[in-house]
Amino acid sequence: MKILILHRVPYFKIEYHRGIRHDHHEVTYFGTDQALATLPPDLRCERVSRPGTRPAFDEARTWLARTPRHFDRIISMSEYELLDAARLREHLGVPGAPVDQVALARDKVLMKQAVDQAGLRVPRYCPLPHFLQHDGHAPWSGPTVLKPHRGASSEDVLVYDTPHQAATAITEHRTGIPRLDDGTALHDFQVEEFVTGPIRHFDGLVQNGEILLLTASQYVGTCLQYAQGRPMGSFQIPCSEQTRTWVARALAAVQIHDGSFHLEAIVHEEELVFLEVGNRVGGADVVASVELATGVHLPSCELRILLGEPVAATLPAPPAPPRWYGWFVHPGHHLAGQQYHGLKGAAPFRTSPRVITWHELAPGAPLPDHITYQAGETVLAGIVAGESPEQTHNWITDLFASLSVDTRPATPAPLERVTA
Repeated sequence: MKILILHRVPYFKIEYHRGIRHDHHEVTYFGTDQALATLPPDLRCERVSRPGTRPAFDEARTWLARTPRHFDRIISMSEYELLDAARLREHLGVPGAPVDQVALARDKVLMKQAVDQAGLRVPRYCPLPHFLQHDGHAPWSGPTVLKPHRGASSEDVLVYDTPHQAATAITEHRTGIPRLDDGTALHDFQVEEFVTGPIRHFDGLVQNGEILLLTASQYVGTCLQYAQGRPMGSFQIPCSEQTRTWVARALAAVQIHDGSFHLEAIVHEEELVFLEVGNRVGGADVVASVELATGVHLPSCELRILLGEPVAATLPAPPAPPRWYGWFVHPGHHLAGQQYHGLKGAAPFRTSPRVITWHELAPGAPLPDHITYQAGETVLAGIVAGESPEQTHNWITDLFASLSVDTRPATPAPLERVTA
């Protein structure tokens, strides 16, 4: 089989060799030089570099117009290039999910419409142009979320006390989001009522519309709080048959029939309220935590599903006795530009017997200038295990209560002496 991979996610996050037999298939990786540099040097494959100045679909189409090729599968494991892969499949007549189907799991307005029509509760929402045409009036009166249709990591997400405050900030061009304040991205945003309650994420595999694997976790903190500079994590919890049925209905509504999924919901007054879903694996250490708990490596199973291989009978039995895993990350992007001197309050936790992995940024290392959950980039990332969900949850909350980041103002670079 000839396989084209739009390569964006670093190789070690996916480990393509675990899902694709490179000695059996002809595999081509199409990505920027930076992305291609993450491929193992001895991996049997073709590497095709792209500039990265235009969308992957546009650059792939230009490349294939010069050197026409046939592919049996076109795959992207990056949330940001799922639509590019779908467009390229349609352009070349390659099997796989079409653009309209993929868009349901990428556009937050479209997915909420579909889930609402399926009879599941969603937050009340409104596309931004429609909201502004009605002078900021909304069918709710309380806290209001402003967010992009296709964003990730809570970038460019703001919360206002009322719809009126949101409308005023937008019309007066003072949201602080450049592409919104200059009026060029109104159609890329929506407003949504702020629904309170614990946020859960559900991760697993689906093939031909059947859920093969499902895990449930609850966040400690939120993605929005992390974007604002506070730590976050999650811990695994039991998953009831009622929840499994709810997840299955949500996946069917947005037509996620094959591959991995990462679905988020809010527990409001004991009812699950759909928040968003992706036809991809979760970020941070979701993949590793799921594998520790179930023995299943989500990306490699997803790749096999996308190649049309049956997966259900090959899934391993979960390890016994069960343990309850959680992951944690502490941000550093909000302190970018300062001198990083290390973490305070971490010492009692580094050597805890519950720690599975612990990746701490070395003092003096540069802080990230963008939101990232990646170990080695952010201040701290790791995985912990407990004998119960409560143990894991309490360990993470105790860690967060203890930690603080030690920084100093950046030292200005000395002025160079100019001689005549």
